Parts: sequence; structure tokens; C-alpha cells
Amino acid sequence: MSRIAKVESYILTVPRDEPYLGALRTGEEPNRRGYFVRKGNKTVYPTVDRSVLVRVETEDGVVGWGETYGIVAPKATTAIVEDLLAEFVIGRDPFDASEIHDDLYNLMRVRGYGGGFYLDALGAVDIALWDASGRTVGKPIYELLGGRKQEKVPGYVSGLPKRTLEERAAFAKEWQDRGFDKFKFAAPVADEGIVREIEELREVLGSEASISCDMHWAHTPDSAIAAIKEMEPYGLWFAEAPIATEDVKGLGKVAHLVDTPIGAGEEWRTLYEARLRYDANAVHIVQPEMGHTGITEFVRISKVAHERGIQILPHATIGSGIFLAASLQASFALEGIIGHEYQHSIVERNHNLITKGIGCSDGLYFLSDTGGLGIEPTEEMISRLERQHA
Repeated sequence: MSRIAKVESYILTVPRDEPYLGALRTGEEPNRRGYFVRKGNKTVYPTVDRSVLVRVETEDGVVGWGETYGIVAPKATTAIVEDLLAEFVIGRDPFDASEIHDDLYNLMRVRGYGGGFYLDALGAVDIALWDASGRTVGKPIYELLGGRKQEKVPGYVSGLPKRTLEERAAFAKEWQDRGFDKFKFAAPVADEGIVREIEELREVLGSEASISCDMHWAHTPDSAIAAIKEMEPYGLWFAEAPIATEDVKGLGKVAHLVDTPIGAGEEWRTLYEARLRYDANAVHIVQPEMGHTGITEFVRISKVAHERGIQILPHATIGSGIFLAASLQASFALEGIIGHEYQHSIVERNHNLITKGIGCSDGLYFLSDTGGLGIEPTEEMISRLERQHA
């Protein structure tokens, strides 16, 4: 069996006309490094799209690609790949991806690296190994995971990046006319308040559309409960990330005291983190993010959720399309999947970065059945990659 011969990391930067989530609001001016803070959730963002890519190559010349977040301080992630992880992957069999994942996790367990940049780097390596394995045998990753369990995976439109409420509602209606019937709006840019936002969206989209609110961890438990209850008369599909992620007990309180399903999980990287919320009955919809988990932990988080009757609605955000492809490969192979986020402002704009092996049309995702992830980086993507050396 051909073993891993090379592990390399890259930074991919893609300019934007306006930042993720839409135009900057008053007081959200970028600093000298190109970072700014959204006032609505106190979270830092760059003015560009940026992710970290990992390329592995086997002794036989098979190449696998992985991807994770590079939103802030991307060189921290590439340094972990190049300085630490690479040498522990070279010489290993890519078909041992899950075993390699656990070995790399164990390297830093006693130092408390159970999240952040370390596990992002590990997630990108994990995806690349699964991709190389699939390419080696000419099978899509969903086949390596046990075969296709989903014939259809609905996409929901995420984010309405327009300046005014009327423009955001009209934009949602355009997507509805394209065959989508599920939507999520972002509280930090709901300038007239989240209740007014969902009221207008409901009026424009009608009674059959599913509408959710991403609350971006901005509330206390009590204020989240009050806000969710105010939105409930307008048919709130689910409330995402209502309070600080660290407050597991508080999330359980919210979940027990509102009628709306609570969604969470995009920032979790391991089943260990997910189980804390599962055990507290604090989440009804889990939203694993492939860019943080890699395929190995994504599958573990999702399988345990399904066993416990928790719905699975994978998250997807800034990226070239590589970790989105990985997320779809895993999603089609899992039970309990009720849909998948569709980041139109990323996918529609970055279509020239990967070959067309994935997409979302008439509200449904499609997926290539070629080997590995089912997509390839284009020459356009390759030309944008900034190589990172140890």
C-alpha cells in the first residue's frame, strides 16, 4: 500500500467586494491588518475570504486535499501542520485516516489543545487523508463511509447580505423563486431587530417557508429566551447559537424553556464537546462544521446525535469548496441529516476555484461520484495559493 510521502500547507486568500455578512456598519472599520469586529456579536472578521489548505501526496503520486479555517491568523494553523503534524503523517497509510486522527489528537491532549488552531489543522489533514484514500481506489468518500444513506440533501439559504430590511427580504424572495424554501438570517446585521426581521421575512416568503435566526452567541440565557419567544409567533424554524458557547448549563436552560428547536455546534471540534451538550439535553439540532472537525470527528458527532434523536443540519461557511465537498460526502453517508447550510455568498462567488463536482440547485445539493472528494482545485485556485514552509 502506498504511504504518505508529502504533507504541505497553503493559505488561500480571495478578495471580496464587501465583507462576509454584508456591508460594514458604523463603527466596524477595518484595522491595519484588515480585521474588523462586528458590533452585533463582538466577533472579529477579515475583509477577505481566507482558508488554509493541506495537500498530501502518496508515494504513488496520488494527491489529497484538505481545508480548514484561515479567517484570522492563518499562519498559526499552517505552522502547526508544517512544524508538528506533517512528520507524524509521512510514512502512514492514508486508509488509516481515523487512526492517524486519534494519534495526532493524543500528541497534544495533556497540553490542553482540545480546540482552536490545533484541531483546525488536524481537521484539514484528516480531510486530505480521506480524499487521498478515495482517489486511490476511485471511490467517493461516502462509499468509504459505508455507502449512501441520503438520496437528497436539501440546502437552506444562509445569510441575506443586503443593507436594508426590504432589500434582504427581496433577496430572500429571489432565492425562493429559485426553488429554495429554507432560510437563515444573521442577528448581527438585522439592523431593525430580529423580531422585525422575521416579521418582514415571513410576510414576503409566506407561511410555508422555514425561517431560522443565527443569534451568534450574543445573549444571556434569559435574554435569549425572551428574544426567541418574541420570534416564535412568526414561525421560527430554529434558533442557532443563542448564548455563549462555554455556557452549557445556560444552553440547556434555553432549550427547556422555549418551544423553538435550539441549534448549535459549528464551533465544536470533537465528540467530547458535543456530548457535554447532548448529556445536558441542550440541543435539538446539531450543526457540525467540517472545517473544524474533519471527516473523522464530523461522522462521530453526527452518529451519536442520531442515536440520541438529535437532528443533524451541517454548518458551512467561508472556504474554497474543499471542506464543503467533504461535508457533503459525509452528509450523504449519514442517517439523521435534515439538510445542509448553503453559503451562497461563498459558493456562488468561488465557483471558479474548484471543478464542478458539487452544487445546489432548486434547493437540493448534488454531489459527484468520482473518487475522493469529487472535486479538483482549478488553476485559478492553485495560482492563489501561498505556500507555507516549516
